[in-house]
Amino acid sequence: MRRGLQYLLVFFLASSSLYAEGPPFDLAGPKVDVHVKRGDVTLPISETPNLLPGDRLWIHPDLPESQATHYVLVVAFLRGSTNPPPAEWFTRVETWTRDVRAEGVFVKVPPEAQQALLFLAPETGGDFATLRNAVRGRPGLFVRAAQDLQAASWERMRLDTYLDDVKVTSQFDPAALKTRTEMAARSLGIKINENCFLKPVDQQPSCLSQNSEGMVLDDTNAQTLVDQLTNGNTLNLMNQLSYTTMGGGGAYSAYIGAIVDTARILSSLHTAHFQYIPALALPKVDSLNLRLNMPPSFINPKSVVVVALPPIGSSRPEPLHPVHPSDNFCAMQPGLVLPSEGAPLVFATAMAHDLFLHIEARGTKSMDVPVTADPGKGGLVPTQAIYAPPGGDLIAVVRGKWGFDNWEGPRYQLVGAVPGKWMLAASDQSALVVGRDDTLHIDGPSSVCVEKVEAQTAGNRTLVLPWKSPRPGALEVTVPLKDASPGPVSVAVYQFGLPEPDRLAMEAYDAAASLEGLTLSAGDESALLKGTRLDEVAKAEIDHIELTPGVMNRVGDLDELLMTAGGSTASLVPGKHYVAHVDLKDGRVLKAQVTVDPPRPQVMLLSKGVQNDVSAPPPVQLGSADDIPIDGRLVFFLKSVVPQSFPRDEKVEVASADSSFHTMLTLSDGSLMLEDAHTAVGTLEPLARFGASAFGPVRVRVLSADGTAGDWQPLGTLVRLPGFNTLRCPRSPAKPCVLSGTNLFLATSFAATPDFDNPADVTPQFTGTQLAVPHPVNGILYVKLRDDPATVQALTLPVTPMQMIKLPAAPGPAPAATPAAPPDGQKTPGAQTQPQTPSPQ
Repeated sequence: MRRGLQYLLVFFLASSSLYAEGPPFDLAGPKVDVHVKRGDVTLPISETPNLLPGDRLWIHPDLPESQATHYVLVVAFLRGSTNPPPAEWFTRVETWTRDVRAEGVFVKVPPEAQQALLFLAPETGGDFATLRNAVRGRPGLFVRAAQDLQAASWERMRLDTYLDDVKVTSQFDPAALKTRTEMAARSLGIKINENCFLKPVDQQPSCLSQNSEGMVLDDTNAQTLVDQLTNGNTLNLMNQLSYTTMGGGGAYSAYIGAIVDTARILSSLHTAHFQYIPALALPKVDSLNLRLNMPPSFINPKSVVVVALPPIGSSRPEPLHPVHPSDNFCAMQPGLVLPSEGAPLVFATAMAHDLFLHIEARGTKSMDVPVTADPGKGGLVPTQAIYAPPGGDLIAVVRGKWGFDNWEGPRYQLVGAVPGKWMLAASDQSALVVGRDDTLHIDGPSSVCVEKVEAQTAGNRTLVLPWKSPRPGALEVTVPLKDASPGPVSVAVYQFGLPEPDRLAMEAYDAAASLEGLTLSAGDESALLKGTRLDEVAKAEIDHIELTPGVMNRVGDLDELLMTAGGSTASLVPGKHYVAHVDLKDGRVLKAQVTVDPPRPQVMLLSKGVQNDVSAPPPVQLGSADDIPIDGRLVFFLKSVVPQSFPRDEKVEVASADSSFHTMLTLSDGSLMLEDAHTAVGTLEPLARFGASAFGPVRVRVLSADGTAGDWQPLGTLVRLPGFNTLRCPRSPAKPCVLSGTNLFLATSFAATPDFDNPADVTPQFTGTQLAVPHPVNGILYVKLRDDPATVQALTLPVTPMQMIKLPAAPGPAPAATPAAPPDGQKTPGAQTQPQTPSPQ
């Protein structure tokens, strides 16, 4: 496990072993108050992610009155590793003077500055000149120091936020420790030990806090911030070293490589008079709280504390996004949390500040509600109630400030409760029968705002009813009536934010068991029994054929029970009078009249296949024999079982599972042809029959001339394929390729291996014609289609060497993880102008 923060010691020690672990940064150092003024706006240092030339800094060393050693504060600006800064870019501040103690100092960021550092050194003769000469003589070394210290400070703030949440939760709400810890780990990018939750409750907090230096995972979505700190050869070095075993194999922060590399260089700074020690700057409001990993020395060599200020240059916020973008949330639900992830620094720092939720609805006035980022709850939490939003669908956008700049964050779908819209399904109007538990189906606008469902039965008995929502706008409510009496029942649906529930008036009936009759077709494996109180049926028998109960449904005023035959029913004669003996669970035996219909047509699917254009073989090799490309030609063979010969007037129906699209094949139109007296071959071009919007499972059945339908049989799954054009790849197999084509949204993800390790996902609303995909192995790229995401398909395209490419910027909300560095002379797709890139997995 990586010791991310401990490696910072190696960064500044001239040690004989580069890999030795040092003490953590747990020594409290002095405080330095900092404000940043840009234009007419002044922000505390905690809300400042970056500096710009022309910014005016107010710096006030917060040293105690009893400070025995005089500290000299040096403010230094750098302009890159190969261009020493001019002498006037260094400001010497005597912290012990009255003016500095009372009012601090003002420093302006000079033009062309790229980094800023603070030095705290004990006062000695020539201290300022010595520091200035050291920085000007080796500027590249201090550029690296500024970069790594800033990165390590951000990591430490993520870790401290996580540990603080564990500590507070364990003290005040131990029962919520597991939930809050997992939410905080997701929000902050922290790796937790799941085995800690198997320990006793009192041992879990200490277990979750052990080995804390190795918990901070690589924040790949913070690459935009990393770009401010690194460039050129430095970035290449960091990428290379962070993927070594010593650097955590790429799992942890990429700054390890830079820290280890710099340790060799900084050892030369150790002189007879000065040694440089690092300090992590942890901003809190307007103060930089410094943390040291070694006590300062006030004898030769004296310690110079090195502190990094925010990077100089433009800043872009981390891409915060919803955990599940398609989810809806009830606007007036108490304790509303909008789950979000992808931006650890939003939860660990104050750089994203003054956040609010901007809510809009058609035809109404918009409203703004303040929100705060709560890592323990796993998202953004409104700090005040959302009062009386309009009913129906609402659009909510997170807005605020990232430093000095306006910031717009993720979007959420909110729902406002609407009164008087919940209605009982027509088939359930008489569904309540006393003596059993019944299920009601209630339809309405949206179930996300449903708080609870209650029922008031005869005798003013109030029941809290269990319910679930199989789909938005539908409720399945269980009403326990085993001990209830017949009479009126009132079902109340309570919604968040509404003072009164929607009430549904019903009647509970005392229905005795009765049988209407049993129906089946000769040769069928199942029969349908109609009646009331059929939940009491144990079994039935027809002409020595035993039937067992299966699924029961309530249709109108009757129960319908599907019963499965234990033997063949082909011996039953259609039209003959039969009587079924029905055994009840209480031991009673009832009789039911049986209706035997003529046998329904039955066929057997012998084989199926897809014929493609041989002149242009498709680039995709389907991974399942059940997948049917919509632009192919489907051929299948059916053998007639009942009757034995295939009738010439029999039709074949092919339809989707929900019958939303279907077609008929007949001998007369040529789509059906007899191979012999028993077997027919069907030919179908799905695209011509169903159109380009047909997809999903399809099934087949036969219909006799009088319309009697046989049983459905699965035929396969219709899949639509994107139009793949070209695949352009760099020389290095570790770098991604650019895939171009049309209708790329029909794919869900791409991977270099059939196991789909590290896939590149495609958003459902993807509108582009180019994608960044993994480099294919042996010329094969693996893809999962949106119409059959469970099956892995193989894509084979000629690989074209990648040239200098300028691609349009991606409009998508979630940028992909930045790939490894490209070969010399090439651009990385997505580094400046990107193809639309799927979200990282």
